[in-house]
Amino acid sequence: MRTINKHIHWILLLLIPLGATKFAFILHQDFGFTWPIAVADTLATSVVMALSVWSIILLVKSYPTKVTVYSYAMLIAIVLAVGSTYSIFYGLKWWFKGVECSPYLIWLQATLPVRLALIGLFYCWMATNSALRKNINELDTRFQVQTDAATLLRDAELFKLRQQLQPHFLYNSLNSISALIMISPDRAQEMIGKLSDFLRGSVKREAEDKILVTEELVYIESYLAIESVRFGHRLKVDFEKEFAPEATIPPFLFQPILENAIKFGLYGKTGAVTISISIHTHDNVLILKIVNPFDPYTEPPRGTGFGLEGVGRRLYLLYARTDLIETHKDEEQFTTILKIPQNYV
Repeated sequence: MRTINKHIHWILLLLIPLGATKFAFILHQDFGFTWPIAVADTLATSVVMALSVWSIILLVKSYPTKVTVYSYAMLIAIVLAVGSTYSIFYGLKWWFKGVECSPYLIWLQATLPVRLALIGLFYCWMATNSALRKNINELDTRFQVQTDAATLLRDAELFKLRQQLQPHFLYNSLNSISALIMISPDRAQEMIGKLSDFLRGSVKREAEDKILVTEELVYIESYLAIESVRFGHRLKVDFEKEFAPEATIPPFLFQPILENAIKFGLYGKTGAVTISISIHTHDNVLILKIVNPFDPYTEPPRGTGFGLEGVGRRLYLLYARTDLIETHKDEEQFTTILKIPQNYV
């Protein structure tokens, strides 16, 4: 149906010969005119109407604005209808001016108003259709431009949010390396090596929109290896995994939540801290639950402001939903729940 609507003008022009043939048979069989008269009338009418329809299409298409385009199209249709009808009439009247053609000329004169009305209705329909299609095409073009602009803006914001992640983590790692160089050069060297491997893995994932959760966990383990050098025995992470092997997650989404849990969980504490991570699927949704200790009376150091707000913004840009991240806190624990819709069956 869309293809037919797109090429409606061409289809109509192709149907003109079929209609002309039918018209010639009617003139010959129903009205009793000779074949030369029937063919001449049909040919003249078809040629003039085809040229007029083509003119309507071109004139409406070239109209510079959509303001008053329908009035402009109707005016063209009426002018061309009058002009083409009388051109056909006087042309045929001049061609068949002999006495033997008197019955046809009388019929031609009598049917002039009917011919004018039918041609006028057809031209008005074609003009209105052309104007409507012009407006639709302009709206489609404008909508496509706005869609492309919105997509580019979305992609640019997603890229910005993703680029904020690495500097945010890198600042903390470099500060830790700087402190370890003086007190434990071996641990500083180990952390530099792990950081290098971690950043190399980040570059490989940069172009991916989604990755398998198993791949993301390998990345997270590299991240935790760096943090374990940084915090030593104080950091413990318990995993509970029960998800489909084909489950996916946008890259660089899990890390800032885990980093937020480490920052809030370890700050102000001297003993070991355990962060619990649960990953499972339910009703075609991947659910990540991170629970870390929380002291409402202790304020951790201020970071770059990326954190959970950046994750929530990324989720909205990716899925157009604001309910995919939840946080709950009480006197002792802070819980973050991340929901990732899955599109596998």
